[in-house]
Amino acid sequence: MLRKPYLYILCLLLLSLLLWGCPKKVEIVPPEKLDFVNPINKLLENFSASESLHAKASIRIETVREGEGMNFLLNGVLLYQKPDKFRLLGYHPLGMGIFDFFYRDGEFFLLVPSQKKAYVGEVSQLQEVMAKAGEIRISSEKAEGGEIPNRVQIELVEKETRIELRLKGMTVNLPLPEDSFQWSVPEGVEVRSIDRLLKGKKRR
Repeated sequence: MLRKPYLYILCLLLLSLLLWGCPKKVEIVPPEKLDFVNPINKLLENFSASESLHAKASIRIETVREGEGMNFLLNGVLLYQKPDKFRLLGYHPLGMGIFDFFYRDGEFFLLVPSQKKAYVGEVSQLQEVMAKAGEIRISSEKAEGGEIPNRVQIELVEKETRIELRLKGMTVNLPLPEDSFQWSVPEGVEVRSIDRLLKGKKRR
């Protein structure tokens, strides 16, 4: 069944999005330090040369789980609007919707249609997870003369995971549909805190 593997890679993908803008080595923040830098703000800086962006995405995830290599390839759509709106929709190669990740001003929403569940929270809730991620290697590429990355690769060394995001068919600085960043809960979908998703991952 696709259910458990895809829930697992959703956790990996969510973590990779949050770590996109982090330094190559994540520093564990001492308990007495209260300041928290929102890594998604760093992610959005990659697109800040544009007022808006619409692109098709190819998402490749290579990881090792219980000693077995696993590879996933998803299609997607990426939307961005300056200064702080970001959305990434992921689809199975056969067209089935896998996830809808939506971020706005420190809050995010993750819809998993096959599970009939949606997860909501704030980036600060994931501080502990990011601190435990270990060494991270990040690289990005831009097309010649381009200002926006068309390829980003994130490697979580200790997790034996590599995630590559390729953007194509980019449309820059054109108006996006009005509902591009309007998030509503579909009928029959249960809304949970993001803590529930992360705790479920830890038990595996």
